[in-house]
Amino acid sequence: MTFKLASGLARLGTETAFEVLARARALEAQGKEIIHLEIGEPDFDTPPNIVKAARKALRDGFTHYNPSAGIPELRSAIARKIASSRGIEVRPEQVVVTPGAKPIMFFTIMALAEPGDEVLYPNPGFPIYESMINYVGAKAVPMPLLEDRRFRFDVDAFRASVNDRTRLIIINSPANPTGGLLEQSDLDAIAEVAIARRVPVMTDEVYSEMVYEGEFASIASIPGMRDLSIVLDGFSKTYAMTGWRLGFGVFPDELVPHVTRLVTNSVSCTATFIQKAGVEAIEGPQDRPREMMAEFRRRREVIVDGLNKIPGIRCVSPAGAFYAFPNITGTGLTSRDFANLLLDKYGVAALSGTSFGDYGEGYLRLSYANSVENLRRALERIEAAVRENAREPAVR
Repeated sequence: MTFKLASGLARLGTETAFEVLARARALEAQGKEIIHLEIGEPDFDTPPNIVKAARKALRDGFTHYNPSAGIPELRSAIARKIASSRGIEVRPEQVVVTPGAKPIMFFTIMALAEPGDEVLYPNPGFPIYESMINYVGAKAVPMPLLEDRRFRFDVDAFRASVNDRTRLIIINSPANPTGGLLEQSDLDAIAEVAIARRVPVMTDEVYSEMVYEGEFASIASIPGMRDLSIVLDGFSKTYAMTGWRLGFGVFPDELVPHVTRLVTNSVSCTATFIQKAGVEAIEGPQDRPREMMAEFRRRREVIVDGLNKIPGIRCVSPAGAFYAFPNITGTGLTSRDFANLLLDKYGVAALSGTSFGDYGEGYLRLSYANSVENLRRALERIEAAVRENAREPAVR
């Protein structure tokens, strides 16, 4: 039977990391050893105190429906954390809790954009931004992130891209896939335009606690931006809780009831016992997250130094997150060809830069959420792939 599908599905993209993961698992099932650098999740277990809190919540009967926007205890804990870390006033009533951070992207774009509107987003950037903009029928306007600016965008080009049809600006710092960090001058330029035109900014701050160089700054902290900022954050990266699916958004007051209705109409609410674990994550000991961060810093040095020793590859050191985004144009291979080659012949699962938008051509994304031993082995395989397959003389 052939179903007549809604036309909007043709505009819906995907997250290639999960597709490559599936291919890699299929190769492993055939007996091939794969080094996984494709999936963006910490390779650490969730801290024991968080797991203990979830178990207690289950034993205590926190297994029923709860308010769509989240339990008051977690909304209050999030409000205190965001207020303290961003230096702004945040009330619990501004917080909406969701199963993962992706729904915040989905609901925000659905609430603010429709056909005829335009949304600015980073490119290369997290693929769900562009996917959801296209899905609602709005026009996706890329803000190219530039290697020679350490993957920040051109401020003048940004200003020229904003017009009367712009309904939302999306930023992500530290960024996936580049690891780039927006500087205060970048945020000031965005804020100036947003305030002048009254355009809201969705600021994806999922990696805000994974910064190696410089300092994290939130655009929500800039005077005049608190009521124009939608802060997106979650528990997956900082607390190694990817499979728990727990995220949140901090919204201007007028958006909260609309986003809450979208939650009600889609998922009803986020699991109560998981929200109780989220309270423990925020308010409990922070030693495990700090240990993870120190290990990611060590791994960053290993993979960046190793990549920069391979002829035909160069890699800017990421300021945050846990991704390297090396330039592979010196190999003469396209991003997709090189990623496929690495997986199929050399047993390294990586992502093509084009998985994150057209401006990702010429790059790979490598997640260094893996052991130092495996990173060194992956580097040896990548070097062999370049040596044996480069289509032009590999140059420094």
